[in-house]
Amino acid sequence: MQSVDKEIFACIDCELTGLDIEKDRIIEVAVALFKGNEVLESFETLIDPGMPIPDESAKIHHITDLMVKGKPKIEDIIPKIVSMVGDYTVIGHGISFDLDIIRKAADRAHIPFPIGKKTIDTFRLARLYGESPTNSLDQLRHHFNIPAEGAHRALGDVIVNVQVFWYLAKQFKNLKDLFQALSKPILLKAMPLGKHKGRPFSELPISFLRWAVHQQFDEDLLFSIRTELKKRKSEGTFNQSSNPFQDL
Repeated sequence: MQSVDKEIFACIDCELTGLDIEKDRIIEVAVALFKGNEVLESFETLIDPGMPIPDESAKIHHITDLMVKGKPKIEDIIPKIVSMVGDYTVIGHGISFDLDIIRKAADRAHIPFPIGKKTIDTFRLARLYGESPTNSLDQLRHHFNIPAEGAHRALGDVIVNVQVFWYLAKQFKNLKDLFQALSKPILLKAMPLGKHKGRPFSELPISFLRWAVHQQFDEDLLFSIRTELKKRKSEGTFNQSSNPFQDL
């Protein structure tokens, strides 16, 4: 099997009116085909969402109602995305969300959207790498000294994402090894969110861990919480607790 830097990948990023996959709409989409750290082909367009862009969203990506007026509808762009991406492995930071919102748009327009059978989430890949203080795309850009390309705009994020992937994927000999590594839950070093963000799991109150293990967190986080609980149980510290909500 050829090395990762010889494979061709597709990177996708969307900007949206908000984060509700049911009610919010795409306002910009970018796609790039790349091999190694070289972009082979790229495409970007603003999208008319058919609804007003909330001010709080516009403050992040700086895309306004006036900018998207008269631009293509997403249903006009989806066939181009499908044609461009084809069967390539799709990468992105939180890529499942981007693909899900495009797929929702495709379903509404009754357009086939067969891409995304193989995906690589650079957010999880960064967790596996484990050397960046946080795993946001912007933090990873700083960590790897990657030049800014226009934060929170689709093509800028795609170009940065390609470079981030290049650094994160270097540790793998081939695509098979990479997929195998990501097929397992990743043990995190520290709590990635909430009141205890940044604290090592070994320092988290037992009452918090007992509460957190029942929340709808992602697979990696739940695995890490369960691992810490098992560790404390084996060490005989599992029962040091009181009110399960006192540390929230």
